[in-house]
Amino acid sequence: MSGKDRTRGMKSAYELALERLEAQGIAPPSEAAVPEEVRGKIAEVRRQAEAKLAELEILHRDKLARLTDFDRREEQEEYYLRERRRIEEEAERKVGALRAGA
Repeated sequence: MSGKDRTRGMKSAYELALERLEAQGIAPPSEAAVPEEVRGKIAEVRRQAEAKLAELEILHRDKLARLTDFDRREEQEEYYLRERRRIEEEAERKVGALRAGA
């Protein structure tokens, strides 16, 4: 059996998950259910959230590098985690609203 024959029979994790859903009688998700325009807006929301998270992480690492007091470092870490959660939740809320409006 050549390498091509072996990889042709392999399935991705996504394909396997879809097969398991189908075996349980659950219909696979439909890409056509979300219009292309909405998918573009969702992608933009996610890109913006990723950019905000990257900026937050850079600033966080910079502040940690300058802080020597353990308590202040701990406060900074808590702030970073809160802000990260807030940005992620805001992005998911926007995506949910876009999908609901589709």
